[in-house]
Amino acid sequence: MWLEAFQAALNARDIEGVRALFAADECYWRDLVSFTWNIATMEGREAISKMLATQIEGVLPFNAVVEGVAREADGMVEGWFDFETSTGRGKGHVRLKDGRCYTLLTALQELKGFEEPGGRRRPEGVVHRAIKDRETWTEARAETARTLGVEEQPYCLIVGGSQGGLALGARLKRLGVPTLIIDALEKPGDAWRSRYKSLYLHDPVWIDHLPYIPFPDHWPVYTAKDKMGDWLEMYAKVMELDFWGSTRCVKANYDEAAKRWTVTVNRAGQEMVLRPAQMILATGLSGISNIPVFPGAESFHGVQCHSSQYEDGASFAGKTCVVVGSNNSAHDICVDLWSNDADVTMIQRSPTTVIKASALRRIAEAGPYSEAGVEAGIDTDRADLMMASLPFRLKEPIDRRNCEQIRKEDAAFYERLAASGFQFDFGEDGTAIGGKYMRRASGYYIDVGGSDLICDGEIKVRSGVGVASITAQGVVLTDGSELPADAIIYATGYGPMDGWAEMLISREVAEKVGRCWGLGSDTAMDPGPWEGELRNMWKPTRQEALWFHGGNLVQSRFHSLHLALQLKARMEGLDTPVHQPDAIMREPLGLAASREMASQEA
Repeated sequence: MWLEAFQAALNARDIEGVRALFAADECYWRDLVSFTWNIATMEGREAISKMLATQIEGVLPFNAVVEGVAREADGMVEGWFDFETSTGRGKGHVRLKDGRCYTLLTALQELKGFEEPGGRRRPEGVVHRAIKDRETWTEARAETARTLGVEEQPYCLIVGGSQGGLALGARLKRLGVPTLIIDALEKPGDAWRSRYKSLYLHDPVWIDHLPYIPFPDHWPVYTAKDKMGDWLEMYAKVMELDFWGSTRCVKANYDEAAKRWTVTVNRAGQEMVLRPAQMILATGLSGISNIPVFPGAESFHGVQCHSSQYEDGASFAGKTCVVVGSNNSAHDICVDLWSNDADVTMIQRSPTTVIKASALRRIAEAGPYSEAGVEAGIDTDRADLMMASLPFRLKEPIDRRNCEQIRKEDAAFYERLAASGFQFDFGEDGTAIGGKYMRRASGYYIDVGGSDLICDGEIKVRSGVGVASITAQGVVLTDGSELPADAIIYATGYGPMDGWAEMLISREVAEKVGRCWGLGSDTAMDPGPWEGELRNMWKPTRQEALWFHGGNLVQSRFHSLHLALQLKARMEGLDTPVHQPDAIMREPLGLAASREMASQEA
């Protein structure tokens, strides 16, 4: 049995023996914290041997037990197992081809001696004896609110209080890590409430659960933004998270000697200084609003704003509006303006990936994040691990195959869209269905109705041109034509996430950390070399005690566990030697095994 041989070779410190258990031509070991204290994928036998040479002593003894029954299909055998290392327990998954490992996942789930207090370990909550002046739960919470960040410093400071910050805060709370979440907005969920009123989540409900508290089974497939805001506020309260609203991070500096941050914040007009040991930037997918500067903008007589500042189209009723950009926000804002009887023109500067929400749901219905998955007994935690079991390298052919399938099934839709003059593609390498976070697509729209308005001419589009200048009365395009405008909305996206590090800490720290997001796919938006995992996300960075946490709801939920375990281990003084695989130059995709995997997993 492969797992028994793997366990024996590890415990014997027989790195060559472990190496021989992996396929010689193509193999992958994806580790989430358990061996590498990192989120890392080792591609090929050499990378696996190199990792074990530095990490194996800190892992042993290794014990594993098969979970359930292995599954065989299309020449592959795959199965799940539980495992223990010297410091923790985890879940594993292996795919075997011709008896040797093709893909291996090892994902840490808990630290020994620091298990979460759930299930049979849940706290009593009360002492059943007579006590004078007993402190109530309300009084205890009030005391924590009074002292944390003032008399007692948090171990972790999370900057950003939307779904990412709250998911991580909940994980750290369960692990007993003193944590303070700060956000410039007043309440948890306000980041959703403050957006334009027509906004709905574009991801379906099965993907969007937060840790510990899933949505009820009557929850709609697509959630309204105010409904999501209410849920997040409830979540923060029920999970007893320590949250400072109306608090803006002003600047931060790391003291190498003291191993503490000095963070200056403005809380409701009062400047305060916090001294956390770890700082996590949970400020969303991207960085600071990207507001272009065009010649003559200061002369414009109408309204100019970035999409992040846009709230409601009612004030633009009957007005002539120009929206610069063609991503999700641009489409949603154009639809909102149209619904308020504005005359709308979208400026599309480059092709946009457009995929109908119904197409994404068709693909999802065959996978674990679906009602079919729920009916098959696949809970959210298992669904997350199933998706994580496939290395990013092998997701590319699947993404490409799914894009081709979508284009074929929705051919009539794309014919209409092309006839309208709207420019679209599926990313530089045809994998854009998974490209939003991999940085493979410059513009992305999950179509929830905006494309039909474009096809019908209700939303006008000027494609393949940019803005040359702004006049008092409108916009001059790069082809020399002019558009009158009462309002200009810049749906021009955001800068890179590391921009927050530059703004709050220093340019030197931002340059030391480097890029966030992207894999190194060697495309225009994601230059190489290939790293095999998302850069700097949920794992150690080159700046000690600085972490990045973000993404959509599934990423925030799943990786909040891995980040929380890393932070807890450091708080408890555990040895956490970090292994970083070498970045590599990409080899051509399309190996026979990759094609087989794409066929099986699509």
